[in-house]
Amino acid sequence: MTLPMIRTQLTRRPLLMFMGLAALLLAHSAFSADFLTDYPNKPIHVVVPFPAGGSADLVARIMAKPLAEKLGQSVIIENKPGADGAIAAEAVASAAPDGYTLFMATYGAMSAVPSLHKVVHYDPIKDFTPISTAGKFTMFLFAHPSVPAQTLSEFIAYEHAHTGEINYGTGNVASIVMAAEMGSQAKLHMTQVPYKGEVPAMTDFVAGRIQLMFATPANALPFVKEGKLKAFATLSDKRSPLLPETPTWHEAGMRDLPIVPWAGMFGPAKLPNDIALRLSKAINEVLQRNEVAAELSKLGFEPFGSSPDKLQSYNQRQLTTWHTAIQSAGLTPE
Repeated sequence: MTLPMIRTQLTRRPLLMFMGLAALLLAHSAFSADFLTDYPNKPIHVVVPFPAGGSADLVARIMAKPLAEKLGQSVIIENKPGADGAIAAEAVASAAPDGYTLFMATYGAMSAVPSLHKVVHYDPIKDFTPISTAGKFTMFLFAHPSVPAQTLSEFIAYEHAHTGEINYGTGNVASIVMAAEMGSQAKLHMTQVPYKGEVPAMTDFVAGRIQLMFATPANALPFVKEGKLKAFATLSDKRSPLLPETPTWHEAGMRDLPIVPWAGMFGPAKLPNDIALRLSKAINEVLQRNEVAAELSKLGFEPFGSSPDKLQSYNQRQLTTWHTAIQSAGLTPE
């Protein structure tokens, strides 16, 4: 007579365990739903890997105000320059994946640093959650008026006649790679003067302490208009409306460079998918606003958003492209 009782207990025990597990899952789902519904409930910090006033910083600040309006919370810009963007990347990679620390990443930290630095404390693919592309920067080759050349071909001839006399500034990895590639193509022998961004380099550039620099127009264009700098070429595949008389790199007689100076928004790894999608939607809507696009265009920045998946694929392709370009330019990790 006791056997049925034993069988009943044995069948009820798994049922009770299942009910307990179901209750836990429901509680977790309710907590997650409440968390996501409540997001964001405090200011969001966007880490920028360059100093205040630089192109990446200006792009982030133009996006911040309308993004804050979309999300209903303040968007605070934090500048963490240094190590070609690696310092900022490490800070975000180690942050909590809760959507309150984001990374306005550029090609430097995500595409170039892994090929330029011997020691890198983050993985640009595994340690971040992609959210959306932001766009790409236009870059020019600028020169100081003391250089007696009006075109790129004249500059190359001048440098060949004055080997070793030209100092060129670098404020980001794009300028490093582009200068190295130009030197390789044109057989130039110039001296690099590194800076932690374009802004600190401009003081020396305008003063003539450096004579050449690849840079974005955001910082250099005012000096071009004042006659304190001049432009030899743009690295874009078409002429820029900011300096329409300036030829493209190809028009100036040089072999095209495959690299793209891009930017995008990321979060730490394991950022909840719903938060990544919510942020991606908001960023894409902000970039499509006419007034935002107009402000970004003044910086020589071409905005374009994307889904998280498309940014992930883009990030992977650019990592490979920049690695090939860096090797082609003869640069080695330091």
